[in-house]
Amino acid sequence: MAQIKVTQVRSSIGTKPKQRGTLRALGLGRIGKSHVLEDTPDLRGQLQKVPHLIEIEELD
Repeated sequence: MAQIKVTQVRSSIGTKPKQRGTLRALGLGRIGKSHVLEDTPDLRGQLQKVPHLIEIEELD
């Protein structure tokens, strides 16, 4: 299955609590931190909640 590398590029300060929770669920917590995750429909939904805070890179 494909993998996705997610990197936080903007601060979560001033965002809504649900967006901060989504970042924590993705394994992110500070700017520059990255996490590699399996590409699933659930993950895609989480990424759509915080596209302005993260950078997405698809891995093969």
